[in-house]
Amino acid sequence: MPKCAQCRKKPVSPDYRPFCSKRCADVDLGQWLKGGYAIPGAPVELDENVDSGRTLEDFAGDD
Repeated sequence: MPKCAQCRKKPVSPDYRPFCSKRCADVDLGQWLKGGYAIPGAPVELDENVDSGRTLEDFAGDD
């Protein structure tokens, strides 16, 4: 019988597969949402066309 992917203690429930309970499924979702499962890699170079956080008013004097 497979064990829970989060706690590794209890058997997997068919209702929450691959977890044993809603709690373990929610803990895993929280990890995803916080970036806990991010794969490290080389830094991405920003393109000039990417949003820099400036507003339309900031561009008004760029003529």
